[in-house]
Amino acid sequence: MTRTAESGEAEAFSRAAVAVFRLNGRFTAAVDRLALSAGLSAARWQVLSTVTEESLSVSEVARRVGTTRQSVQRIADLLVRQGLAVYLDNPAHRRAKLLAATERGAVAKGEIDSCLDGLARHLCESLGGEEEVHRTAEMLRGLSGVLASVGAGDSP
Repeated sequence: MTRTAESGEAEAFSRAAVAVFRLNGRFTAAVDRLALSAGLSAARWQVLSTVTEESLSVSEVARRVGTTRQSVQRIADLLVRQGLAVYLDNPAHRRAKLLAATERGAVAKGEIDSCLDGLARHLCESLGGEEEVHRTAEMLRGLSGVLASVGAGDSP
């Protein structure tokens, strides 16, 4: 591969990374605004959403949302203090409690999800329809999967 091709690939990837970081910041800010009415933040909503249907350990939540166990632990403790989640015994591991949403937590998540419906409709229309959004999401999932394999040592 030529030096020019390599630098072109690096530039393309750099632009993509910056765009994804910017997108993450904008998504976080939008969800923060919507979640505020329920007394949550985007991070709290994300953790609560992860444990509304299924009780999980803090480590499992961290893996699913792509952040550190310590960050999720801090958020989980806040959700428990707010009465939006509880810790349950974990039959598979004595020390690693399971985090589960309470009924109040599920209601708060539902309120935010209702607000997100309007945002989703607006974004879908602005981006050319549901099919285009599905294609974009699939591409982002693919990029995420490739990056996960790089972190696992499957790439140069």
